[in-house]
Amino acid sequence: MVTNEAPVPGDPFEALGDPHRRDILRLLSAGDKPVRDIAAALPISRPAVSRHLRLLKEAGLVAEQARGTSRIYHLRDEGLHAVQAYLEQVWGDAAQRFRLFAENTLPAGNTGPAGNTGPAGNTGPAGNTGPAGTTGPAE
Repeated sequence: MVTNEAPVPGDPFEALGDPHRRDILRLLSAGDKPVRDIAAALPISRPAVSRHLRLLKEAGLVAEQARGTSRIYHLRDEGLHAVQAYLEQVWGDAAQRFRLFAENTLPAGNTGPAGNTGPAGNTGPAGNTGPAGTTGPAE
C-alpha cells in the first residue's frame, strides 16, 4: 500500500535517509561536538546543520546539552540501539532464511538440480560436451 503522507517526525529511518544527517552521525561517533564544529566539517550552511540536528534529535538519535552559550550534541545510545536491533532482526531473519534455502537447495558435493553436477563437474542440462571438456549444450 502506497500513501502520500508526509514522513512522521521522529522516524529514525527517515532521519537516516539523508546523507548529511548520516555524516553528522559519523562526526558525532568520534565524540560530542558543538554545532559550529559540525557545520565547519560539512559543505552545508550552519542553519541547515541546525535543521538536520533538530530532525536527528526528534528521531531520538542525538541529544543536546547546553554549555554556556553553546549547544553540544552527542549520540543517543537508546536511539541507535533501537535502529541496530531492528536491522539485526530483519537481516538476521533474512540471513537465516537464505542459509536454510542454500542448505536445502544444494546437497553436499555441490550437486545442482536434477542430479546435474555443479561447477566442480561442469555438467550441464543435456549432458552434451562443450569447450575444454566441460559438459553443456551442443553448439
